[in-house]
Amino acid sequence: MAYKIAIIVGSLREGSINRKVARSICRLRNDNLNCSMIEIGELPLYNQDLDSNPPPQWTRFREQIAAADGVLFVSPEYNRGIPGVLKNAIDVGSRPYGKSVFDKKPAAIVTASPGSIGGFGSNHQIRQAAVFLNMPVMQQPEAYLGHVSDDAFDDSGCLKEGPLKDLISVLAHAFHDWVEMILRSRQLLAEDSAHAAQQAKAREHV
Repeated sequence: MAYKIAIIVGSLREGSINRKVARSICRLRNDNLNCSMIEIGELPLYNQDLDSNPPPQWTRFREQIAAADGVLFVSPEYNRGIPGVLKNAIDVGSRPYGKSVFDKKPAAIVTASPGSIGGFGSNHQIRQAAVFLNMPVMQQPEAYLGHVSDDAFDDSGCLKEGPLKDLISVLAHAFHDWVEMILRSRQLLAEDSAHAAQQAKAREHV
């Protein structure tokens, strides 16, 4: 089954290596991960005063995330933390209070950097926000992609053959399985609950 995945890239730069990594994931798993990159650069800064009359950009973003089966965050690290544009997108999607479009969405986090720690700080700040947002986040394989340069990508902006592409392929397969496990488990629990309710109702009429 192809799951609809919303990819949120934490960089606005067209030539961003994280955007290229996200594009590569889409290319690798287009058979059972139906990926869409959700643009966040035009989202107005979150302001609670606007909750009663949200900007159209907020509404469109929330609808795109709500329609997805899972969310993949792909981001650089800025100053050992999450890029402001991505944090704003997370805040916009999480509000108004009690109406978060991220609630219960299976998620995975990938961070890539030319540096050696592969966006470790950003990765864990995104993970911390996702935990609060009640998003089951895939734990393994971890994806701190270090020493990534433009040389790792071909002219179409996708990964060339090599260890990095192999790692991303493993991650893409694992994310499909993670989304399937979460969604299928919920379906089975709902079916069990409905069956138990039917049995209880039947016993009342015995």
